[in-house]
Amino acid sequence: MTIRFGLYGNNGGHQIHRELNLHPDAKVAAVAAMDREWLMKEQQQDTEIRYYDTLEDMIADDRVEVISLCSPRREAQADEAILCMSKGKHVYAEKPCAMSEADLDRILGKMHETGCQFREMAGTGLQQPYLAMRRLIQSGGIGDVIQVFAQKSYPYHEGRPQDEAIDGGLIGQNGIHAVRFVEHVACTAIQNIFAIETKTGNPCSDGDLHMAASMMMELENGGVAVIVANYLNPLGFGSWGNEHLRIFGSKGFMESVDGGSRTRLVIGNDDLGPIDTSEPEVSHLDSFISSLLGRAVMPISLEDELHCTRMVIRAKQAAREYRLTRQRRV
Repeated sequence: MTIRFGLYGNNGGHQIHRELNLHPDAKVAAVAAMDREWLMKEQQQDTEIRYYDTLEDMIADDRVEVISLCSPRREAQADEAILCMSKGKHVYAEKPCAMSEADLDRILGKMHETGCQFREMAGTGLQQPYLAMRRLIQSGGIGDVIQVFAQKSYPYHEGRPQDEAIDGGLIGQNGIHAVRFVEHVACTAIQNIFAIETKTGNPCSDGDLHMAASMMMELENGGVAVIVANYLNPLGFGSWGNEHLRIFGSKGFMESVDGGSRTRLVIGNDDLGPIDTSEPEVSHLDSFISSLLGRAVMPISLEDELHCTRMVIRAKQAAREYRLTRQRRV
């Protein structure tokens, strides 16, 4: 059996056309809001792919079973996911899948109402070296997690939207990776979250793009965490993402720094050096396809997957409230 996908948009650059090229269990059946010539250059030259102008037109295609959403405007994506499920289509959505808790709850409600499957593109913790770190936490390798430091830094470029409604904004589309470091790698749920963000450094003097954000968290187990997220990674760094993750436990410490290029594990008096990352990465998309075919269960539960989204929504709300409080004081 082959799962047939409809692809809508490519906002954020995370559309799944490349992963579906020559996939043994899935294929692209239709696309909408995507350039045909560009798609063909991306090695999707299947003559059976149908091209539509709108999401509604593509949903009407009976061949399409799953819609992959990288919506042109992220603020509309929750409504579009609900529309897809109301028409009997499973949904695989770019992050953030929703920009308010009310919309997130509406998505979950429609999923339970229709029986359609919904997933956000949430494979951060399944990639190396983070998968190896996740395994160490799960095995109790460094004991109880006490404190986590996570950093997610991307370069600024002129294509970054000044309007957060387009891509979800710094906290929603960048910071969510660091939130996943805390919850999916350190395997410790966030209980409370606070954030401050700044537009300082935005090359557009009247732009609304936030350039940096700091988040502070109380963890469910009583531990604490901090996150640094920004668009300040200089190209001279040598990789697109400048990620750091340090997890301090009751028995030891581990880290991944410089975009995942260096790792270290220290237990008690023993510096064990680099972490073993030889285990193959787990494809979140392949897992989703296998789950639709009834062959496997997802490696991360839907509740754990979307809790990160809920936390970045709350972080953004906390940043707004702090900004308004400061303005009233002035």
